[in-house]
Amino acid sequence: MTAADATPEPWSRRRLLATMLAVAAVAAVLLGALGYGTYSALTGHDTPSTAAVDAAPVSAGDVATGLSGQARRDAIAAAPMRASPPTAAWGGASGTAPPPTVVVPPATTVGPAQVPTGYPRTPEGALGQWGAIASTVLAHMSLEVTDAVHRAWASPGAAPVRQWRPAVDVVAFRSGPAAQYVDDATTVITAAPVAGQVKGVDGPDWALACVLVKVTARVVTEDSVVDGMCARMEWTGDRWVIAPGTEPARAPATWPGTQLALEAGWRTWVADDGEPS
Repeated sequence: MTAADATPEPWSRRRLLATMLAVAAVAAVLLGALGYGTYSALTGHDTPSTAAVDAAPVSAGDVATGLSGQARRDAIAAAPMRASPPTAAWGGASGTAPPPTVVVPPATTVGPAQVPTGYPRTPEGALGQWGAIASTVLAHMSLEVTDAVHRAWASPGAAPVRQWRPAVDVVAFRSGPAAQYVDDATTVITAAPVAGQVKGVDGPDWALACVLVKVTARVVTEDSVVDGMCARMEWTGDRWVIAPGTEPARAPATWPGTQLALEAGWRTWVADDGEPS
């Protein structure tokens, strides 16, 4: 008798329950790898200090006052943002006031490495392009896709891929226990920006764009986490690309609509058609 001929033994209720619980936990494991793994990879610590969590943001405009050229751009990029604990990426207390919004124009075409593009030459266009780049990388959680996107969208002089925030996230994600699930056919990962802010500008062709990307993993059940990241963006020819310079200060990963998100300056992402993303 071959294995194909064997009659499967009926599963006990205990075995069924254990299997269901294990499957339901996969989404949480996947997003836990992103939330806590990337924090540790970037800071070298499992949890932030109280001082770091309570730190107030610094106005990028203030630190760049009187500066010009690359010095101004570096000051805007380096200005620290509101720190947050890893747990803030899953939820938190609602804000005391409705969050402000940022209206982001839609993409009009698909560009290199299958990243949506066609955003206008405006700060909101830079924000939209960075949101599309970051979301593409996080939705695939693939080292190959990450490398391809970086090659296609990073200008000469931009941070190398090993230092690029989305790449750091993907490496941390795939280095942990989540790696065994991410390539499974039953696992679906989606990513989309839910909030954003323009931290600073330098003329019409340069902007420091920050996005809060919501990543959802679905394996029968689903779970979500948010990831904050910023990029120097410059207009070259007919599109926004990642500009030269070191990686900007880390953006806080705070659940949208919470008090921490409000304090961090996040604005709810609203598509140009008036509907929240």
